[in-house]
Amino acid sequence: MNIGEPVCIAPTGDRCGEGPVWSAEEPALYFTDINRFLIHRFDPQSASVKSWFFDRPVTALALTDSPGTLAVALGSGLLLWAPRTDDRSDHGFQLEGWPSVRLNEGRPDPRGSLWLGSMRNNVAPDGTPGEAGGTDGLLFRVDPDGAVSRWKSHIGISNTMAWSPDHQRFYFADTLENTVYVYDYDRATGAISGERPFFTGFERGLPDGSAMDSQGFLWNCRYGGGCIVRVAPDGSIDRVIEMPTTNITSCTFGGEEYRTLYVTTASVGAPPGERLAGSLFAIQSEVPGLPENRFSAFHSGRERKGSPFTAPGCPGASGSARRSAPGPTRAEK
Repeated sequence: MNIGEPVCIAPTGDRCGEGPVWSAEEPALYFTDINRFLIHRFDPQSASVKSWFFDRPVTALALTDSPGTLAVALGSGLLLWAPRTDDRSDHGFQLEGWPSVRLNEGRPDPRGSLWLGSMRNNVAPDGTPGEAGGTDGLLFRVDPDGAVSRWKSHIGISNTMAWSPDHQRFYFADTLENTVYVYDYDRATGAISGERPFFTGFERGLPDGSAMDSQGFLWNCRYGGGCIVRVAPDGSIDRVIEMPTTNITSCTFGGEEYRTLYVTTASVGAPPGERLAGSLFAIQSEVPGLPENRFSAFHSGRERKGSPFTAPGCPGASGSARRSAPGPTRAEK
């Protein structure tokens, strides 16, 4: 299996880049900067980036069953957002305990529910990073009809949500425990059971976000470890992909035939001299990934709840800013 070198495709300088999701119909990649309260859109055809401002940390993104509308996990709750018009509407899910705790991770499952994970809040109102810790995190499932259920508690930092290609397994990580867990997943009910360690104790960094490929291998980003680990279905290490920055946060497959792994990174806490820290990278893979699942937010004609959100600070403006990124450059090590 051939895997290309990581290439910096957008030097966005994110404090904590996160939440990448590939929108095949555009085609474009959306991702966030948690600490700057931003959503970015990377256009691979023009190598340009457009950014939107929000008034709270933006932690995760998901496709929905309504083309052109994304689910947006803020630190405090869930929005439905249409990038083309910048229309923002409250979904209805609000995180109890905000701002002492915040959402950190989220992805839809194969049946259209949205899984969300929380943690102790480490982002100040102005975006300044704070200390994470404790076991305040919870794992939620938000169903298409809006029903919310809790599936795990006493989590340090919720990260990694992925399903095996046969939909028999669900993967979830607690960063502070340095463990990726695996569960049995019931496609009919959406229930998870049988928690057991899958990938634990790896000495390079801590587990952050992950992506699943078509062979059932989990690509786990290592925050503080400067690498991505491709983990086999039996939990063994298939290979380690070296990255040119230290804090690797999340990844997703996209591009033609889902053979491009898009990787987000963080500049917060990066060693001096890492000028590409916080950039978006791309890695070409011989093995394709899997398309993202979609959150059935409009299941059975479900309407958006609450009043629309507006972009902060610029009445009458879209809250967006466009900038061009240079063409792809070989990552520096």
